[in-house]
Amino acid sequence: MSVIALMTAALSPLAHSSQSNLQSSPPNIILILADDLGYGELGAYGQKKIRTPRLDRMAAEGMRFTQFYSGSPVCAPSRATLLTGRHTGHALVRDNYELGGFADDEERGQLPLPPETSTVARWLKAQGYATAVIGKWGLGGPGSTGVPTRQGFDTFFGYLDQKQAHNFYPTHLWKNETRFPLRNRYFSPHQKFEGDPNDSAAYAKYSGTHYAIDAMTDEAVRFIESKRDERFFLYFAPTLPHLALQVPQKPLSAYEGAFSETPYPGDRQYLPHRTPRAAYAAMISYLDEQVGRILDTLQRTGLDRRTVVFFTSDNGATWDIGGVDPKFFDSHAGLRGHKGQVYEGGIRVPMIARWPGQIRAGALSDHVGANWDMWATFAELAGAPLNEQTDGLSVVPTLLGRSGQRRHDALYWEYHSGGSSQAVRMENWKGIRTNVLKNPGAAIELYDLARDPGETRDVAADHPAVVQRVERVMRQRTKSTIERWNF
Repeated sequence: MSVIALMTAALSPLAHSSQSNLQSSPPNIILILADDLGYGELGAYGQKKIRTPRLDRMAAEGMRFTQFYSGSPVCAPSRATLLTGRHTGHALVRDNYELGGFADDEERGQLPLPPETSTVARWLKAQGYATAVIGKWGLGGPGSTGVPTRQGFDTFFGYLDQKQAHNFYPTHLWKNETRFPLRNRYFSPHQKFEGDPNDSAAYAKYSGTHYAIDAMTDEAVRFIESKRDERFFLYFAPTLPHLALQVPQKPLSAYEGAFSETPYPGDRQYLPHRTPRAAYAAMISYLDEQVGRILDTLQRTGLDRRTVVFFTSDNGATWDIGGVDPKFFDSHAGLRGHKGQVYEGGIRVPMIARWPGQIRAGALSDHVGANWDMWATFAELAGAPLNEQTDGLSVVPTLLGRSGQRRHDALYWEYHSGGSSQAVRMENWKGIRTNVLKNPGAAIELYDLARDPGETRDVAADHPAVVQRVERVMRQRTKSTIERWNF
């Protein structure tokens, strides 16, 4: 996308200092990507029932963005836009594309990235960064061209296949390209409850010994400790709070009895839970605890002021499925829609950036950006020219309080499940077209987000010229190599 404006904020003394620091000593970079975390599910974003003290503190010590977007309303394409810097109108991966099944012997992963795909990891590695991804991958299954170690990462530990990530107690994770066994027996992540729904012991069969999140955070801590004398990029992608509802007893105990509960009986998609509200709240608080472990490790190793940490989510919160109750928790903070939709609730996400001494504590930004801006941002932090073609713009001027922040003409999304949909954000306007495959001539809905952030009033009839601009952006998409993803 092209650029239409420059910010005119005054250059502060901190910005002068930060600019020289970037030139002399590029920082370590950590990107933490939550899984299905909604815009309203952190205390710093207005959450009242779920405790997130470490992320709230991270926001107080850094910058909180109020108009930041994921790359897609679902997992794999959002992760692809993040790593390649290309939005879903240009990217290879434009929806979840599942291969194989959920059982261990059916593990095939998702549509793999092709060989030598231009990724932020490959680029940072060329700039001298040690690179690691720990958590959920979703861009290529075992033995494929898409596995992380063939896409620029020195180290990988976690789930290759996002279907296996439906179970937080799997039999194995992956260490680079080798299975890494966990102390868990196999059981299906999709079951209906049998027994007394009020008997806590009856739910033990939906748990295990080795919680995958613990294993992945342990690995992230080890990676940071091992690289204290090197420049590194860590992409940490824990699977919280994605379903199924599974969390260790200690964090669960902190919420048991806090809410009225109806046991969730499970179904063909996810596992049962006796106290689903407590479980969901505990999963988010446990995510918060993992972020705290990362930040504590930076402090302990003396890397705190040499490392910039970003926290965001791959898409908005899910709907009322699998025992989740987003209305009860106000997970979408009044935004319309949810995961799997291109309304704001599906794609507007938390975004927090922290870098002591460089990013002003307590800063708040309404800059409109998306996760495909991350590569351009990392390139400016690394102090090297980005010659790759991406759709992103660096947000470093915003982070460091400098002038010269470029803005997008427009942000674009397309998503293909459920009939296909398109969305465009330009200035305060949001244009949406749904059910495009079923109705190629579908009208464009138009919302003024400045006056109507909840997208409740379609004003397309009042602004035909804006609708035409939105439609022009929608037509600029490139043809997908996956034919079913073309309109």
